[in-house]
Amino acid sequence: MKPGIHPEYRPVVFRDRAADFAFLTRSTATSDRTVEWEDGNTYPVIDVEISSASHPFYTGTQRVLDTAGRVERFERRYGHERSKQ
Repeated sequence: MKPGIHPEYRPVVFRDRAADFAFLTRSTATSDRTVEWEDGNTYPVIDVEISSASHPFYTGTQRVLDTAGRVERFERRYGHERSKQ
């Protein structure tokens, strides 16, 4: 790697305020705000709108859409015309 052209890669806390969930990882993201972590050190904090703690797929609250009705309706509208051509 060339020196001086890459952003600094350091520990950063990502916080999901809606789910009251935070995790420490390494990133090149920057922030002016800081937070004191469980280990007593201070790290930059980045607030995110959604994380694995609040995303419907990971929490099990995801709704499954009925696509069969949509496919049948599409076939009724366009499927017969295409077979005639």
